[in-house]
Amino acid sequence: MHEEVQDYYGKTLNSSDDLQTSACCTAEPPTPRLKSVLAKIHDEVMSRYYGCGLIAPDQLAGAHILDLGSGAGRDCYALSALVGESGSVTGVDMTPEQLAVANRHIAYHQKAFGFSKPNVRFLEGYLEKLDELDLAENRFDIIVSNCVLNLCTDKQAVFNHAYRLLKPGGEMYFSDVYADRRVPDELAKDPVLYGECLSGALYWNDFLNIAKKAGFTDPRLVEDRPLTVDNPKIEEKLGNIGFYSATYRLFKIADLEPQCEDYGQAVRYKGTLEGSPDAFVLDNHHIIETGRIFPVCGNTWRMLNETRFREHFDFYGDWSTHYGIFEGCGTDIPFGQSILTDSGDHGGGCC
Repeated sequence: MHEEVQDYYGKTLNSSDDLQTSACCTAEPPTPRLKSVLAKIHDEVMSRYYGCGLIAPDQLAGAHILDLGSGAGRDCYALSALVGESGSVTGVDMTPEQLAVANRHIAYHQKAFGFSKPNVRFLEGYLEKLDELDLAENRFDIIVSNCVLNLCTDKQAVFNHAYRLLKPGGEMYFSDVYADRRVPDELAKDPVLYGECLSGALYWNDFLNIAKKAGFTDPRLVEDRPLTVDNPKIEEKLGNIGFYSATYRLFKIADLEPQCEDYGQAVRYKGTLEGSPDAFVLDNHHIIETGRIFPVCGNTWRMLNETRFREHFDFYGDWSTHYGIFEGCGTDIPFGQSILTDSGDHGGGCC
């Protein structure tokens, strides 16, 4: 399927207007912070963007980031502006035509962002074979990917490599397409359905098992939305399969537990992250308001205490007493379960 995907993104698609479905279309507008950055990105790079989300977590200054499936480089260039000259962004893609676009505009973006030297590089290769590329283990603070992992033929290998390449305390923060059931093999062989990021999508529970097997013990769902295909012929082929675009974060933390265990701990967010003065969103069950004492499970404690977020929180409690598991930690489909209410109120507690 590699050759089919390369042809689809390198030859069939010349711009996002050539997509046959809306699966790879971003629904939400960018934040003001990102909008100002995207305005500086070259038009050719923007026109070759096929992602399903905008991958920019908090606290990026000085970070070293790896973008899996970087395409024409839109996310890489946006992230390069956010990490600054002391950080770096490495993009990996298997499509020569996309990489040619990305490489054409390195100097343009260096000048646009006012840097004295480039902080971006692009490598050609397969995400399933990252060990064959010039990528050092324990090198990256953050690994991102934008609607690409569904196109990979060996998804377990990709997550295994990601875990190996992350620094301890680093995270994989990525958007992708997921299905509410396993996609039949006959659909997975359809090059258009595959290229449109549909028939290669993982069943959500298979994804969770793959991530955990790679070492990412406690995957956290940040946001999700149902996808509409908006193409009657393709909808007929897909039948009743439901698809979602979802953003997950996976932390490389050695001592995370399989479930959310309660040790009576809590945190207080200082409101000091740029762009997040009122609340910090860890995931769709942890929207932590500034100044509020917020009870957390042991895993959430570690995700805040053993990562780049530590300086932005006060921590209360220890590990001396275990009170059992937080209620509500189940195995139902995770999508559509955000604690953000229609009124915008923030809930609390663990997942």
